[in-house]
Amino acid sequence: MSFRTTRRSLLLAGTAASASIAMPWIAKGAAEFQFKYANNSPLTHPLTVRTTEAMERIKQQTNGRVDIQVFPNNQLGSDTDMLSQLRSGAIEFFTLSGLILSTLVPVASINGLGFVWENYSKVWPAMDGELGAYIRKQIEKSGLVAMEKQYDNGYRQMTSSTRPIKSPDDLKGFKIRVPPSPLWTSMFKAFDAAPMSINFSEVYSALQTKVAEGQENPLSIIYFAKLYEVQKYLAETNHMWDGFWFLANGMVWNGLPADLRDIIAKNLNESAIVQREDIAKQNATFKADLSAKGMEFSAVDQKPFRAKLEASGFYKEWKGKYGDEAWSVLEKYTGAIS
Repeated sequence: MSFRTTRRSLLLAGTAASASIAMPWIAKGAAEFQFKYANNSPLTHPLTVRTTEAMERIKQQTNGRVDIQVFPNNQLGSDTDMLSQLRSGAIEFFTLSGLILSTLVPVASINGLGFVWENYSKVWPAMDGELGAYIRKQIEKSGLVAMEKQYDNGYRQMTSSTRPIKSPDDLKGFKIRVPPSPLWTSMFKAFDAAPMSINFSEVYSALQTKVAEGQENPLSIIYFAKLYEVQKYLAETNHMWDGFWFLANGMVWNGLPADLRDIIAKNLNESAIVQREDIAKQNATFKADLSAKGMEFSAVDQKPFRAKLEASGFYKEWKGKYGDEAWSVLEKYTGAIS
């Protein structure tokens, strides 16, 4: 058995998470182009599963000229660390949330604005269309290249240990954990909540000790992180949507022969479409699983929440930050926001 096959088998089995970093990733006499792809998702997450499949197809369709090894689950560092590595060329490919990419490309978080997406029937036409193209153009200015199709990260939902969240009034004074991001903090302050920036590694203990009453995340995170053990109520707010951009180092990407770029992009984009379907199917399963764990779900009318954001000046503030051009493209798909 070859070294490369052994490593892939170990990765997919989830037994080489730490050892793989120390092992040499390039085998002698191997492919003409050998690259690293990193992400922050577990081995079993659809993002890792489908991108791994794409890498296998790419190797086959390029007759072994391109070999892209997969390093999932933060093996190569935090999101911030890996973004720096991508920019320096230490890794060649990386998937990242647009909300986090906004630290480098501010407009990348525009799709995460609160309560602007009614459903996926508006999200995907926007991100596969003019809005996505606009964001990718800004990403290119930073020295990175984004594939055309985004992978799904999902809608975010609010949870609580103290009371159901059914209206904006339920958020008044509510101690909610949020990621360290101006967009999140700004939105929850507009609801008169008390947002608390806490690293995700500390979220469970913060909820357990009541330092924070609640948090917000996609259903998959709520399930895999076992937040149902310290949270009772789940409000289906769908308050923010985000996707993973599949990013490439610009110099590396542009240095590849055009035929190889085409094969890589084609397979990554095809896998993105399948991954979106995976997430949609899993969300239905997660809801049933979380309900079985004792979480109480409540449907939420988004209109009062959006009205509260409008009245607070939230949308006006972020329109000013993103600029009229980006805002105009966004509203082509969401309709008038403010």
